[in-house]
Amino acid sequence: MLLEQKNNSSIILWLGIVLIAVILMVFIGGVTRLTDSGLSMVEWKPILGFFPPLSHEEWLRVFELYKNTPEYKYYNKGMELDEFKIIFFWEYFHRFWGRIIGLIFIIPFLYFIIKKRLSQKNIISLTLILTLGTFQAVIGWWMVKSGLINKPDVSQYRLAIHLSNAFVIMSLLLWLILDLYEGESKIKFNLTFFTLILVSVTIIAGSFVAGMDAGLMYNTYPLMNEKILPDQYLTLGYLDPFENPGSAQFHHRHLGLLCLILSIFFYFKNYNKKEIRIRINVLLILILAQFFLGIFILLNYVPIIFASLHQVGAMMIFLIFISIIHKENIYN
Repeated sequence: MLLEQKNNSSIILWLGIVLIAVILMVFIGGVTRLTDSGLSMVEWKPILGFFPPLSHEEWLRVFELYKNTPEYKYYNKGMELDEFKIIFFWEYFHRFWGRIIGLIFIIPFLYFIIKKRLSQKNIISLTLILTLGTFQAVIGWWMVKSGLINKPDVSQYRLAIHLSNAFVIMSLLLWLILDLYEGESKIKFNLTFFTLILVSVTIIAGSFVAGMDAGLMYNTYPLMNEKILPDQYLTLGYLDPFENPGSAQFHHRHLGLLCLILSIFFYFKNYNKKEIRIRINVLLILILAQFFLGIFILLNYVPIIFASLHQVGAMMIFLIFISIIHKENIYN
């Protein structure tokens, strides 16, 4: 164990709250993206940005800044202040929640260090998480800036990096929680790990679909507008999977199918293992729900509520796989 058992409960509770807050952060970020709100705040104020505009004059000032952005000129020209406040809210809340996570992480972290409740290994792991969390804020602004210069859309590459870093943070938090609660474990390069890698690649591929709004095209399944391959498939060379919306959707939908097949195989290979039975049952249910929800979203032109649930499903599948890897490698 990383700590004496009597010292673990309060730390586990703290890390559990942080993990839930990060999950909510990713969800809020998804809603911000889906509501086209992410480019409404054109300033980054790490400290003063904690507060929203507090006067009518300040609202007018930030609105005027937004009017100079490509998004306003291309998509929202003529938008009224009250409409702007709606999209501003989601981006502000996304950044606000990030600051809240920082507070609920740093303050207890310092407290547990002062009280000598953390081992050296704990401190190293938590410092890494703190570093990645701080880096996440920088990546977020770097991502937003890509949509404020010429094109009224954020870079799909930066979006993918932003999402990937969030998943790394979640995995490190959950692994540390499980180390404290179940005992130390290690990663083995087996079928479970390979399936997790495939799930992770599928999620990242989904971020490219989101970044290019590729879900709003080829809204048929299983064919793509009566074709197996999308139009202009692989016409952009090596960058085609990342810059061709049709190709990005093609890869995401078929990676999802491959995840489903491999997860079913994984389930039947492991369902007799008592120590992970509940987790793999939940996993199979989520994988099936995620796959058919993805088809529903595609056929219905990406409704915001269901698209948000799809992102939550991806997080839950990823985290359950992490927990399965941790649990099975304690017992084996």
